[in-house]
Amino acid sequence: MKKGMFVLRVFFVLICTGAGYSLGEGSPGLSTVFGFIGGLLVVFFEAFARKVSLRGLSSAVFGIILGLLLAKIFGEALRLFFVPEDITYNLRVFFTLIFIYLGLTLGIKGRSDFSLIIPYVKFKRQELKEEEIVVDTSSIIDGRMLDIVKAGFLEGQFIIPIFVLNELRALADSTEHLKRQKGKRGIEILHSLKKEPNVEVKINDEDVEGVSSVDEKIVKMAHLLGVKILTTDYNLNRIAQLQGVRVLNINDLANALKPIFISGEVFSLRLIKEGKEYNQAIGYLEDGTMVVVEAAQRLLGKVVKVEVSSILQSPSGRIVFTKLLKQQ
Repeated sequence: MKKGMFVLRVFFVLICTGAGYSLGEGSPGLSTVFGFIGGLLVVFFEAFARKVSLRGLSSAVFGIILGLLLAKIFGEALRLFFVPEDITYNLRVFFTLIFIYLGLTLGIKGRSDFSLIIPYVKFKRQELKEEEIVVDTSSIIDGRMLDIVKAGFLEGQFIIPIFVLNELRALADSTEHLKRQKGKRGIEILHSLKKEPNVEVKINDEDVEGVSSVDEKIVKMAHLLGVKILTTDYNLNRIAQLQGVRVLNINDLANALKPIFISGEVFSLRLIKEGKEYNQAIGYLEDGTMVVVEAAQRLLGKVVKVEVSSILQSPSGRIVFTKLLKQQ
């Protein structure tokens, strides 16, 4: 895409240069230079305009219109006073520039509150729900983001950096079976996301200079764009938070939705493996919560009834400590 835009811009500058040459009857050399410079100025303006948000542009235009309206009112008000025409003209020009400047600055500064109100009707900005989110490799491979989108809890524009897409391609082409499966799964998830009506998947082909690792590039890109990051990576989560970047961690969401146990609650559990401490056994709930059972190593492989003793909330998830219910 970058190469295509470069070719298009060069072609446009050449057309402007040729148009300048053809229009310059008396001095074709000078008109050719003007055509070339004019083409470059248009290309520079187009490249700069890409960085301006629709909300900022709308508020700036509204500010200019407001400034022109105030200048018009001021000019009409001058007619009520018998001021000479030449002085009136100079005052109108001077105050038109002032009102346009004030309207433009007020519009840009107040773009977050920008709205157009008609009595009893308020037109809300549509871009308010177009939230942009940078997506990392781990959340794509994880796949739960697709279920969250289908449930309607996540909408907006998903930004997929080109280096994340390259990482998925590298995984899909890996000689290791597990990595190859992860890469293919991630690419399939992206194809499924593009079909969802509530989200837009956008590939950002801009690279991030000055950093080498993919995680650092994601954090820096999100910081520059002023958007959130969607991830399941604990380390990326911590790095982003340290740099003031907001993170949507799917694991945090899953932990928040897990059932909350209270001390003394009883439930059944299948014991799967030995625990770290002496005579402990470990089982898992359907949502993946780890349950540690004291004095139950002898009952491995069996379904037992346990009573909740305490709950530990660790960075990696919730751990429930229990004891066997009576004699089993």
